[in-house]
Amino acid sequence: MGKLNCESMPRFVQAILLLFSCVFGLSLGTELSFVTCGSVIKLLNLKHNVRLHSHDVRYGSGSGQQSVTGVSAVEDSNSYWSVRGTSDALCHRGTPVKCGQTIRLTHVNTGRNLHSHYFASPLSSNQEVSAFGENGEGDHLDEWTVQCGGSVWKREEAIRFRHRATDALLSVTGEQYGRPIHGQTEVHAMSSPSQHSLWKAMEGIFMKPSESPGGSRDYSHPHTEF
Repeated sequence: MGKLNCESMPRFVQAILLLFSCVFGLSLGTELSFVTCGSVIKLLNLKHNVRLHSHDVRYGSGSGQQSVTGVSAVEDSNSYWSVRGTSDALCHRGTPVKCGQTIRLTHVNTGRNLHSHYFASPLSSNQEVSAFGENGEGDHLDEWTVQCGGSVWKREEAIRFRHRATDALLSVTGEQYGRPIHGQTEVHAMSSPSQHSLWKAMEGIFMKPSESPGGSRDYSHPHTEF
């Protein structure tokens, strides 16, 4: 447990949410048990122990869009994703994400959304997963439905992300790239559920709902954990 050190934060965290943590002097903690809208998190594939990752490197085949991979490094700042609503359904900051809710996952460092379509992935020829859009705005192919077992997405729970437009599941099956992203693992989408499509929320900034003095919900305070 300890205070956040603003000077050591990655630049994107300073720019997006950790400014609030530094201003309010929030401490590290673990009391928030569910994932909330507006949170910035890392997602771990449980079968292959890699975190969902992206970077400004484009695929050399398929769509040519920004690549999405899995990395084993825990500390990589390119593995943070912001939990957001869709253009049709707002996701109010601090509210728990419900099982069955459709969301967007925006890569914080590049502002592009987790995306899929019917292009073949480079290594396994499954359905390609990319990062698409500008400044958090793309299209309907950026929408993913959270599949979990209860009423809300719990942080300790293994969940799946189903691509709304194609009905495929965000997956990793272990294929690794060579240069220029040597050792990173292919992320793709597959039609059938398996151990390869299980994910868990890990490190991040969890927007914490709290009571305002008037008794209404106040969703302005972030809960941060790294």
